Amino acid sequence: MSDLLIGSSAELRQTVTGETLAANVGSGSVDVFATPELVLLLEKTAVAALAGKLEDGSTTVGSALDITHLAATPEGMEVVATAKVVKAEGRKLTFEVSAQDGQEPIAEGTHTRFIVDAEKFQRRADSKSTNDP
Repeated sequence: MSDLLIGSSAELRQTVTGETLAANVGSGSVDVFATPELVLLLEKTAVAALAGKLEDGSTTVGSALDITHLAATPEGMEVVATAKVVKAEGRKLTFEVSAQDGQEPIAEGTHTRFIVDAEKFQRRADSKSTNDP
């Protein structure tokens, strides 16, 4: 099944707003698109690349992200992110991810996600919490 996902891709767009600036999210002191917000956009784009393509009851979870934030983007500019599945090894999917603003490339790298049974994964995570004092 995972081999059939190779080539799956998506593109998402996001305008840089005051809420997504490094100075406002705590990841720096300048008024540019924050790296954590860029990471979130790239991960959302990878998830979008798989929309409607997984078996019922399955989802993916992120396990690794290796990106280089190449250039700063000021408030008001649009960022375009892309993600494409380039490798599938069993449940492991590797994406090429990138982003650009209207002027230049701003990020490139890879993202790894694993296909999991959503219910089983959630149950296992929930079992870690306890109500004991």
